[in-house]
Amino acid sequence: MDGMQQMETPADEIAAKLTKQRAAYMAEGFVTAEVRRDRLKRALKCLLDNKDEYIRLISEDFGNRSAETTLFADVASSAGALKDAIKHVKKWMKPSKRSLMFPMGLLGAKASVVPQPKGVVGLITPWNFPLTMVFVPLAQMLAAGNRVMIKPSESTPRTSAFMAKVFAENFDETEVSVVNGSVPTSQAFASQPWDHLMFTGAPPVGKLVMRAASENLVPVTLELGGKSPVIVGRSADMKKVAERVATMKHMNAGQICLAPDYMNVAEDQRDDFVSAYTKQVEKMYPTMLSNDAYTSIISTRHRERIEGYIEDARQKGADVRVINPAEEDFKGQNQANKIPSTLILDATDDMDVMQNEIFGPVLPVRTYKKVEEAVDYVNEHERPLALYYFGSDQAEEGDVLARTTSGGVTVNDVLWHGAHENLPFGGVGNSGMGRYHGYDGFLEFSHQKSVLKHPKISIGGLLGIIPPYDGKLIKNVERQIK
Repeated sequence: MDGMQQMETPADEIAAKLTKQRAAYMAEGFVTAEVRRDRLKRALKCLLDNKDEYIRLISEDFGNRSAETTLFADVASSAGALKDAIKHVKKWMKPSKRSLMFPMGLLGAKASVVPQPKGVVGLITPWNFPLTMVFVPLAQMLAAGNRVMIKPSESTPRTSAFMAKVFAENFDETEVSVVNGSVPTSQAFASQPWDHLMFTGAPPVGKLVMRAASENLVPVTLELGGKSPVIVGRSADMKKVAERVATMKHMNAGQICLAPDYMNVAEDQRDDFVSAYTKQVEKMYPTMLSNDAYTSIISTRHRERIEGYIEDARQKGADVRVINPAEEDFKGQNQANKIPSTLILDATDDMDVMQNEIFGPVLPVRTYKKVEEAVDYVNEHERPLALYYFGSDQAEEGDVLARTTSGGVTVNDVLWHGAHENLPFGGVGNSGMGRYHGYDGFLEFSHQKSVLKHPKISIGGLLGIIPPYDGKLIKNVERQIK
């Protein structure tokens, strides 16, 4: 939300906090399941004991956001991740046995992989889901036994300040700490020698974060979004397509990294989709500007950015269809920062709306003669965080999924694969690297340490690798490579 200034956290203060956390981590030694569960339960307390205040503050930060949106998309998803980690952490911690190459196993050698905490993890989070983007990765970071420092978004200053207060009341600063500030603080934060760093945000910023982390050889998890396409096969039920795409395109006003970014529809079915989508939006939001269920764009800057995309498309020949059922006057309003739902037909690659992630309730619609054209178009562009396919043609579905690469896929709906804790979540290529959620997140924030135990018998002697060589080694190698 506009109008609030944040104090920066100096680099030396961040470094001092990191030093304290690392010293505490080293002094603690093995992090038991009981300690991990305790921290996870306290994180859950930070969330649930304060949910009503979070709902109020998030709405203030956005300008307007419904309690239902925050409850579903922030509180419930965060609680689900924390409860999943509490339930499974003891199982996740167990070493996994590994088989050994012949003849090691027969000689009594044993091998295992032991998940070990990485140490101190830095977490830089975005504004679009101020709770989910903190508590979901935090669940797996704490389950893995790490200490964590969080840098929440400056675009939700009230929420971020309250979060710092809540964590300080429930955690020692050497366990979990929150630092606030804007771009200078984020830059200082990314430059620290973390044991692991996670960032969620736009690809251009992700590149800067990765560059800063590389100076200290810090491993990174990057969740970077991008333009997630929807491919609608001819066999799809257009009414269902419209309902499901419209629902998620307007949740949080489309400010979701997994939001459907643009449509690919058969030429002769485009008008059917436009009609069904328009009716669905009008049904969901008979009013928008005066409707508390219709979320604001986070700031004037972002509203003007999206309005610029729409105007650019109009000037370059697109057929712009504004869906505004109550014919409300959005012009000149600078407080609500709302944008009416908009379809952009005949969108072309030279338009800004097709070059940038939209993050708003604006939906370009492309058409194809054959579905292969849509697949080719997707493959000609950066790999998306998500891809969505609608249709009942299983052969076509299989071809689309086999020929495209994306972070994840939902078939006959959008976004839902990102809601399941037992599915790894992450991007590929320009849309990010690394995976989190559930057990995959536990692995992401753990060091997988190989442990090999040799028997008392001399393996080197049996294999003949101890000089002077007497021909035994050559015979053993030749036997192996036959």
